Amino acid sequence: MTSSERLPWRVAMDRALYGPDGFFVSGAGPAAHFRTSVHASPVFSSCLLRLLASIDRALGHPPRLDVVDVGAGRGELLQALLAGVSGEPARSGRSGLIPLRAGSPEILPTTAAAGQSPSNLASTGPSPAAPVPLAHRVRLTAVEKAPRPDDLPAEIEWRDEIPPGITGLLAATEWLDNVPLDLAVQAEDGWRYLLVDPATGEESTGDPVNAEDADWLDRWWPTCASDVTSPATAGFRAEPPTGARAEVGRTRDNAWAHAIEKIDRGCALAVDYGHLRDGRPVGGTLTGYRGGRQVAAVPDGSCDVTAHVAMDSVASAGERIARCAYTLVSQREGLRALGADGGRPPLSLASRDPAGYVRALAAASTVAELADPAGLGGHWWLLQPVGVAVDLG
Repeated sequence: MTSSERLPWRVAMDRALYGPDGFFVSGAGPAAHFRTSVHASPVFSSCLLRLLASIDRALGHPPRLDVVDVGAGRGELLQALLAGVSGEPARSGRSGLIPLRAGSPEILPTTAAAGQSPSNLASTGPSPAAPVPLAHRVRLTAVEKAPRPDDLPAEIEWRDEIPPGITGLLAATEWLDNVPLDLAVQAEDGWRYLLVDPATGEESTGDPVNAEDADWLDRWWPTCASDVTSPATAGFRAEPPTGARAEVGRTRDNAWAHAIEKIDRGCALAVDYGHLRDGRPVGGTLTGYRGGRQVAAVPDGSCDVTAHVAMDSVASAGERIARCAYTLVSQREGLRALGADGGRPPLSLASRDPAGYVRALAAASTVAELADPAGLGGHWWLLQPVGVAVDLG
């Protein structure tokens, strides 16, 4: 490939990330280059275990409960969930979840996520009508373009496409920001696609955007200039300033809608960096990551190429398929709703479960990292139910 060959950004991203030698296909995997909520703390997977159990209840404890992780990396999240449903301790030995309220039924057949001791579980005991333990019903599937890791537990299935007929939870943690998308720039005659040299990252202006992308931009990517109204300009629409950039999120909408279509009953959860219509970033968010550092977004396969997600647009696309209302909150709000607030655990836990108290106390700082709005706490959580009533509360 010569430096004179220019491609639409969507095509260049797809090759750079998912081609035979792409960033997500070859090498050590994403964890070697950037830190996600999954890598930061077992609190994250513990919260998802609580969500999974809530979904399980809403579904009536089906004989098979699917957990499908889209953009699974090297299977880190599913391995943590497998350990949780099996009753194994998290690798760090900490959960960071606040204890359940008095009188609240435990939501998992294992208490690893909530920090309760086996003796406490035995003292309460399941009722004779209790469902088959989650560990015997859950089916874990990783969806990723990379080859299956050699050390992945046999209990985790590995696929390169989202399977149909999901009953349970579809999780997409920092997947949508890596769905390739087109970039556009405002020229004198309207929006035009940006082309990029994959070897250098240099850009040039291409053809006018097609009708579908023009409609998406008109609805979902306003600029300050185009939204100015006054009595004198009422009924007129100003054009965005020449040189304004936009990230055309229609491919993300389609990807999320496609994922929702694969769910028969259950929920989809997207966790990602993003923004809303009234706060689209000036100049866009396209960037790269390599070896733990932010770098220029050069789509040559040597680095992650990512752009934040238009979360409201994605949510609207999913809602049209599911025909169920969605929930869109910050990661901080989502974690708190699922029992992780980063605060000191109650002293009463120390007498009931000293070891659990120590674990929860030690984990408070990791919750703070997950909730930091300048870092991982800048994520949005989009929960889309399909055929069931489930929320984060």
